[in-house]
Amino acid sequence: MNTIFKQFNGSIANLVNQPAVGATLSVAARVMASAIFIVAGFGKLGAGYAGTQGYMASMGVPGALLPLVIALELGGGIALLLGFQTRLVAFLLAGFTIVAGLIFHSGADQMQQIMLMKNFAIAGGLLAFTVFGAGRLSLDGETRS
Repeated sequence: MNTIFKQFNGSIANLVNQPAVGATLSVAARVMASAIFIVAGFGKLGAGYAGTQGYMASMGVPGALLPLVIALELGGGIALLLGFQTRLVAFLLAGFTIVAGLIFHSGADQMQQIMLMKNFAIAGGLLAFTVFGAGRLSLDGETRS
């Protein structure tokens, strides 16, 4: 049984080591990971601003920090999408995601626990970008190191 899994893992490794496949998967990963931050940042602009600021204040977070949150979500999301300063941006977004999860999703009910775990999962993916970079098709133009 273990041999079968080694074969599957080897096949996947061979597939993603093909430059076109690896580059395509890196772009897809950046698109998927960045989307939540870009959408969330835009959602906090305009009509969403006051509501978000009020929610932050209700959770003990100064509403004056909202412009920084928006800048990090939009700026960091777009930088991640483009593969610009990916390791730094991914590290900062991972920290932000963990802190935000602990502040806003630390409730005892099951839904809050699921949201906290999703934040941790997102942070895990971002830490992978911190380790491996953005890939070849990015402004960073990195290959795995």
